[in-house]
Amino acid sequence: MATGIIRTRERLAFRFDKLGLIIAILVLYGALLAPFATFRANRIIQGEARAILEALPPPLGYGLLALVVAGAGVAFLRTPRLLRMAVALAALAALALLIGVAADHLTPPDNSFARVSPASGFWVLVFAFSLLLADALTRLNPGPGLRLLVFAGVLVLAGGMLVTGRWDDLSIMKEYANRADLFWTEAGRHVTLALGSLAAATIVGLPLGILCHRVGLPLGILCHRVERLRAGVLNVLNAIQTIPSIALFGILIAPLGWVAANVPGAAAIGIRGIGAAPAFVALFLYSLLPVVANTVVGLAGVPHAANDAARGIGMTDRQRLVAIEFPLAFPVILTGIRIVLVQNIGLATIAALIGGGGFGVFVFQGVGQTAMDLVLLGAIPTVVLAFTAGIVLDALVEMTLPNRSRGNAA
Repeated sequence: MATGIIRTRERLAFRFDKLGLIIAILVLYGALLAPFATFRANRIIQGEARAILEALPPPLGYGLLALVVAGAGVAFLRTPRLLRMAVALAALAALALLIGVAADHLTPPDNSFARVSPASGFWVLVFAFSLLLADALTRLNPGPGLRLLVFAGVLVLAGGMLVTGRWDDLSIMKEYANRADLFWTEAGRHVTLALGSLAAATIVGLPLGILCHRVGLPLGILCHRVERLRAGVLNVLNAIQTIPSIALFGILIAPLGWVAANVPGAAAIGIRGIGAAPAFVALFLYSLLPVVANTVVGLAGVPHAANDAARGIGMTDRQRLVAIEFPLAFPVILTGIRIVLVQNIGLATIAALIGGGGFGVFVFQGVGQTAMDLVLLGAIPTVVLAFTAGIVLDALVEMTLPNRSRGNAA
């Protein structure tokens, strides 16, 4: 009896996938219980939820239900990895196409005030099938090139929907149409803040990290002083990280305002108490800790045998740093840069509160107007930028790893 129960459990464990069970529950909830789209007579009033069969013409509605229910079955069972990936991609493509169809179907003819937006069921389905795609890719264990190719395919799909106008009837696209010029201006400011602060932190943080490491080598009494230097630098940068972002933005307004008023030429180059300057300085300060700490950790992780061999062939300290230590530490340093870039893309949103611009302009305008689609106009590009930066830099980190480390990481 006990043996039979154990065998039954083993068969069930073999046939059913634990993560797939969670994905299947999410898919069934999003498809059958949650609304697929929301219809509003104008941009700010309460919306009316519409299920899949209400939001889409019947053939497309039943087709989408059949596809996502089949996807739930594929996720629940231990199906081949390639099949899981194919079903996830097909479901995501269908959702991307049909949410635009739903907007066109629900919007009355010649009505420019009505708004249709994706509802919770749509987002749950997107999340569930994205999770299924990520799970399939993880099990396939592809190289960084294939991961980038799959992600590029997803971006091409979204770009195709935008270019062909499939999403033009969605509320978020109507918000974009009313603010197209401002959108790209703020996008440029957002990217400038994120990348500019990262570049400045890299220029300052790399030498500072090298200094904290190099002079921390065993040099008798100097070693104790440098250990204090390293601890002091890292403690100060850690303290900066503990300051809430909006508080740090506010703290910097007064000193930068004083600089603009008293230093000749400061205002001419953009230094002011409010605007992009305090946001840039705050993001720069937040960026220093990951860059400096990962530089120290990366250089400290260089094998002693490599340094000993370099000394044995007569390399100077500078030659060892450039030719041996820095290349071996580069993957760890690049990981710190990845952390900084993703962090800065998110934090740059708050810069709008002090006049720094960026996608946060739309987020806070939307909050003030209780217009959720305007909030999404700022939030979605921010998420896409951060996600893209994370995936691309993750792939670059893996590409820079030595073959043995890459195999261990896989």
